[in-house]
Amino acid sequence: MQPDGVFFSNGPGDPGTADRERDLLREVLRAGIPYFGICFGNQILGRALGFGTYKLTYGHRGINQPVLDRTTGKVEVTAHNHGFAVDAPRDRETSTEFGTVRVSHVCLNDDVVEGLEVRGADGRLVAFSVQYHPEAAAGPHDAAYLFDRFTDLMEGAHDHA
Repeated sequence: MQPDGVFFSNGPGDPGTADRERDLLREVLRAGIPYFGICFGNQILGRALGFGTYKLTYGHRGINQPVLDRTTGKVEVTAHNHGFAVDAPRDRETSTEFGTVRVSHVCLNDDVVEGLEVRGADGRLVAFSVQYHPEAAAGPHDAAYLFDRFTDLMEGAHDHA
Protein backbone atom coordinates (compact mmCIF):
# COMPACT_ATOMS: atom_id res chain seq x y z
CA MET A 1 0.00 0.00 0.00
CA GLN A 2 1.41 3.38 -0.99
CA PRO A 3 1.43 5.89 1.89
CA ASP A 4 0.23 9.44 1.27
CA GLY A 5 3.27 10.76 3.07
CA VAL A 6 5.84 9.99 5.73
CA PHE A 7 6.31 12.03 8.88
CA PHE A 8 9.26 11.66 11.28
CA SER A 9 8.64 13.35 14.60
CA ASN A 10 10.89 14.63 17.31
CA GLY A 11 12.70 12.14 19.48
CA PRO A 12 15.69 11.76 21.72
CA GLY A 13 19.13 10.61 20.79
CA ASP A 14 22.15 11.21 18.64
CA PRO A 15 21.11 11.38 14.97
CA GLY A 16 24.57 10.11 14.05
CA THR A 17 23.58 6.68 15.36
CA ALA A 18 20.23 6.49 13.54
CA ASP A 19 21.44 4.56 10.49
CA ARG A 20 18.28 2.45 10.16
CA GLU A 21 16.07 5.54 10.14
CA ARG A 22 18.39 7.31 7.66
CA ASP A 23 18.26 4.31 5.32
CA LEU A 24 14.48 4.04 5.61
CA LEU A 25 14.11 7.72 4.76
CA ARG A 26 16.35 7.29 1.71
CA GLU A 27 13.94 4.58 0.50
CA VAL A 28 11.01 6.95 1.07
CA LEU A 29 12.72 9.71 -0.92
CA ARG A 30 13.68 7.36 -3.76
CA ALA A 31 10.05 6.24 -3.96
CA GLY A 32 8.93 9.87 -4.31
CA ILE A 33 6.77 9.75 -1.18
CA PRO A 34 6.22 13.23 0.39
CA TYR A 35 8.15 13.73 3.63
CA PHE A 36 7.88 16.11 6.60
CA GLY A 37 10.27 15.95 9.54
CA ILE A 38 10.30 17.71 12.89
CA CYS A 39 13.37 18.06 15.13
CA PHE A 40 14.97 14.58 15.05
CA GLY A 41 13.16 14.17 11.71
CA ASN A 42 15.07 17.22 10.42
CA GLN A 43 18.36 15.71 11.52
CA ILE A 44 17.52 12.37 9.88
CA LEU A 45 16.59 14.17 6.65
CA GLY A 46 19.94 15.95 6.79
CA ARG A 47 21.76 12.64 7.14
CA ALA A 48 19.67 11.01 4.38
CA LEU A 49 20.71 13.85 2.07
CA GLY A 50 24.39 13.33 2.88
CA PHE A 51 24.93 16.10 5.44
CA GLY A 52 26.52 15.58 8.82
CA THR A 53 25.11 16.39 12.23
CA TYR A 54 26.85 17.72 15.31
CA LYS A 55 26.21 18.22 19.00
CA LEU A 56 25.54 21.82 19.97
CA THR A 57 27.75 23.27 22.72
CA TYR A 58 24.57 24.52 24.34
CA GLY A 59 21.34 22.94 23.18
CA HIS A 60 18.36 24.99 22.09
CA ARG A 61 15.73 24.79 24.81
CA GLY A 62 12.56 26.72 25.51
CA ILE A 63 10.02 28.87 23.74
CA ASN A 64 10.20 32.22 21.97
CA GLN A 65 13.24 31.30 19.86
CA PRO A 66 13.47 33.48 16.70
CA VAL A 67 13.77 31.54 13.44
CA LEU A 68 13.95 33.14 10.00
CA ASP A 69 11.89 31.50 7.25
CA ARG A 70 14.22 32.25 4.34
CA THR A 71 11.40 31.75 1.82
CA THR A 72 9.01 34.36 3.22
CA GLY A 73 11.51 36.53 5.10
CA LYS A 74 9.30 36.29 8.19
CA VAL A 75 10.63 35.66 11.67
CA GLU A 76 8.74 32.90 13.46
CA VAL A 77 8.58 32.61 17.21
CA THR A 78 9.27 28.94 17.87
CA ALA A 79 9.68 26.31 20.59
CA HIS A 80 12.93 24.32 20.76
CA ASN A 81 14.23 21.25 22.56
CA HIS A 82 17.26 19.85 20.78
CA GLY A 83 20.94 19.27 21.38
CA PHE A 84 22.02 18.36 17.83
CA ALA A 85 21.94 20.21 14.51
CA VAL A 86 22.40 19.58 10.79
CA ASP A 87 25.64 20.71 9.18
CA ALA A 88 24.39 21.95 5.80
CA PRO A 89 25.60 24.92 3.73
CA ARG A 90 23.52 28.04 4.32
CA ASP A 91 25.01 30.01 1.42
CA ARG A 92 24.13 27.75 -1.51
CA GLU A 93 21.89 25.00 -2.75
CA THR A 94 23.18 21.42 -2.81
CA SER A 95 22.44 18.84 -5.49
CA THR A 96 21.64 15.34 -4.22
CA GLU A 97 20.24 12.19 -5.79
CA PHE A 98 16.86 13.23 -4.36
CA GLY A 99 16.82 16.77 -5.75
CA THR A 100 18.09 20.22 -4.93
CA VAL A 101 18.38 20.99 -1.21
CA ARG A 102 18.45 24.34 0.47
CA VAL A 103 18.43 25.53 4.04
CA SER A 104 14.93 26.96 4.45
CA HIS A 105 15.10 28.18 8.07
CA VAL A 106 17.89 29.48 10.33
CA CYS A 107 18.03 30.37 14.01
CA LEU A 108 18.59 34.09 14.44
CA ASN A 109 20.36 33.58 17.77
CA ASP A 110 23.27 31.51 16.41
CA ASP A 111 22.69 30.79 12.67
CA VAL A 112 22.00 27.07 13.27
CA VAL A 113 20.17 25.28 10.45
CA GLU A 114 16.51 25.11 11.46
CA GLY A 115 14.97 23.65 8.31
CA LEU A 116 15.62 21.93 4.99
CA GLU A 117 13.71 21.83 1.73
CA VAL A 118 14.13 19.35 -1.13
CA ARG A 119 12.85 20.09 -4.63
CA GLY A 120 12.74 17.56 -7.45
CA ALA A 121 14.02 18.08 -11.00
CA ASP A 122 10.67 19.69 -11.90
CA GLY A 123 11.05 22.24 -9.08
CA ARG A 124 8.24 20.78 -6.98
CA LEU A 125 8.70 20.41 -3.23
CA VAL A 126 9.19 16.72 -2.35
CA ALA A 127 10.41 16.88 1.26
CA PHE A 128 10.91 19.42 4.00
CA SER A 129 11.74 19.61 7.68
CA VAL A 130 12.19 21.96 10.59
CA GLN A 131 14.39 21.64 13.65
CA TYR A 132 11.98 23.32 16.04
CA HIS A 133 8.53 22.23 17.26
CA PRO A 134 5.53 23.54 15.28
CA GLU A 135 3.36 21.05 17.19
CA ALA A 136 4.15 22.63 20.57
CA ALA A 137 0.68 23.10 22.03
CA ALA A 138 1.89 25.11 24.98
CA GLY A 139 4.23 27.24 22.88
CA PRO A 140 3.97 29.68 20.00
CA HIS A 141 1.89 28.80 16.94
CA ASP A 142 3.70 30.84 14.27
CA ALA A 143 4.73 27.65 12.46
CA ALA A 144 1.36 25.85 12.40
CA TYR A 145 1.20 26.50 8.63
CA LEU A 146 3.77 23.71 8.14
CA PHE A 147 1.10 21.06 8.66
CA ASP A 148 -0.98 22.64 5.89
CA ARG A 149 2.11 22.63 3.69
CA PHE A 150 2.50 18.88 4.28
CA THR A 151 -1.18 18.25 3.46
CA ASP A 152 -0.77 20.26 0.24
CA LEU A 153 2.38 18.33 -0.60
CA MET A 154 0.59 15.00 -0.21
CA GLU A 155 -2.41 16.17 -2.24
CA GLY A 156 -0.07 17.43 -4.97
CA ALA A 157 1.70 14.08 -5.08
CA HIS A 158 -1.65 12.38 -5.73
CA ASP A 159 -2.37 14.85 -8.51
CA HIS A 160 0.94 14.00 -10.20
CA ALA A 161 0.74 10.22 -9.64
